[in-house]
Amino acid sequence: RVLDLLATSGPLASREIPDTAEMAWESSGWTHDRNVTQMLEFLATSGEVAVAGRRGRQRVWNLADRVYPADVSVVPVEAASKIRDEKWLRSLGVARPKFVGDAGVSVEIEGTNGLWRVDPQATAEGFAGRTALLSPFDRLVHDRVRAVELFDFEYTLEMYKPKDKRRWGYFALPVLHHDRLVGKVDATADRKAGLLQVHAVHHDVSFTRAMTSAVAAELDALAQWLGLEVCVNP
Repeated sequence: RVLDLLATSGPLASREIPDTAEMAWESSGWTHDRNVTQMLEFLATSGEVAVAGRRGRQRVWNLADRVYPADVSVVPVEAASKIRDEKWLRSLGVARPKFVGDAGVSVEIEGTNGLWRVDPQATAEGFAGRTALLSPFDRLVHDRVRAVELFDFEYTLEMYKPKDKRRWGYFALPVLHHDRLVGKVDATADRKAGLLQVHAVHHDVSFTRAMTSAVAAELDALAQWLGLEVCVNP
């Protein structure tokens, strides 16, 4: 049904495809009951459909042979897996073998158990530390287990928790300082008031004056990018 509709009317957003599922997709996560979206994901994995573009935030889907060039080379599964693992490790720098296979080199990391894989390019150049406010979805913290193992950094996105159950805030931003994750910033954009409201800066470690100044500078930069002024709440 989905393939037939895309063939006659594609490209289409998922919301434009009727849900005719005889059995609903069940999940404990946000994909629960998103039958059309899940079917499109399965069809994309099998190479039958592909994302043809976007309309705002919505992905637009079409038949794969309409999206990819006709002369595109087909990579064997084993070679494709190797390319995927190498790219994945390159984006992370260091990862467990179960995620990246034999990509990179095998190492042990002090303070952790088991083996890791490291991208040689990640250590080939000199390291220049900086301070940054990260998205909760940043790959550095996306794997919560890895964040604890490598950085002793505990983090949970709490936007779906009741307010009284939150420890760090609705959309707390992890704080990277040089090669450490050192805290979280609880801030919200109040566009009506023209303010970036900073509710709290949670310290996982003791902040030096330099760290405090660097975080303040990052908040100023974020506010400027949003077209707001920083307001630190007491």
